[in-house]
Amino acid sequence: MSINQYSCYSCGSNDCKVSGHYETCENGRRQLFRCNACHRIFSETKGTFLAGLRKPVSLIAQVLKSRSDGGSFNATCRVFNIAKNTLLDWEHRFANLRDILLIYTLIHTFISQIIEGDELYTKVKKNKPVENCEGWTIVLMDRATRFIWEIKCGKKDRALFFAGMKIIKQVIERTEDISLFTDGERRYGKILFEICNEIIYSGKRGRPPKVLPQGVKVRLKNKGSQRRKPGRRLPKYESPQNEHPLTVQDISNSEIHANHVEAFNSSLRRRNSAYRRKTNTYAKTTDGLQRTLDIFWVVHNFIRPHFTTKQVPAVALGILDEGITWEEAFTVQQFQFN
Repeated sequence: MSINQYSCYSCGSNDCKVSGHYETCENGRRQLFRCNACHRIFSETKGTFLAGLRKPVSLIAQVLKSRSDGGSFNATCRVFNIAKNTLLDWEHRFANLRDILLIYTLIHTFISQIIEGDELYTKVKKNKPVENCEGWTIVLMDRATRFIWEIKCGKKDRALFFAGMKIIKQVIERTEDISLFTDGERRYGKILFEICNEIIYSGKRGRPPKVLPQGVKVRLKNKGSQRRKPGRRLPKYESPQNEHPLTVQDISNSEIHANHVEAFNSSLRRRNSAYRRKTNTYAKTTDGLQRTLDIFWVVHNFIRPHFTTKQVPAVALGILDEGITWEEAFTVQQFQFN
């Protein structure tokens, strides 16, 4: 399956051939395709980011690249002399790529993964107490490839962690051996255990115990004051949930940390203006913040090489042979088949 394969917008057939061309004012010649199954004719931009847009593709790429490199919304509009509604429309279109690319990623099978989980915080709309703020962002990242599986914002409650664990559940179904490491946050393992567990039938009397699926390991590192609870002292490293007896236990204590995602949090504060400290560029709404995170997810995973691995994370994970360009991302079809 190719990420840029053309399909019919009506029936979903891949049996399409070029039937003609047409000229555009700013972007040169484009192709017309004819579906051999339903005989409909459609443009190469049908159902893509570029559908109905007349601005030069190079300008759109420069604008979105500026935003993904840390430019604020209003400053980007001033620099490139575009309207705010225009930039907002472009960002909504590009953010919609996330769902399509996530589906494309989850059709692949993986041998082993080590995923780190952590949170970071920013203001939304106005300064609120930390426990009431909707700017908490959960990040779940593969350690070796730096591929981000989930980056979602909201209030730091059960719903936010549940959304992240649903993605991990889908990853577990495509991975033979997976480890999840967190720093002091027990809700990762607790909620994952609720939505993804197995029952061990041993033949003994009594209720059979529930355990994590075979090949799934969850480890928690309690740091500093997190270890000191009233009346007891928590261990520094622990497994918060029961694991399958056939799961290979090959994790050393030195491997239980979330250092890589902590470093990513610092990078995100530089590349997303809503997370900058001591500024007034924080997000005005949770939906607006999530829109910028979805754009960052696409750029980080499929377009921009990581400064440590020197590879695009999707390439390092084995999803693509090489990273895609901005122009190629604009041609990914997003429509739903009738």
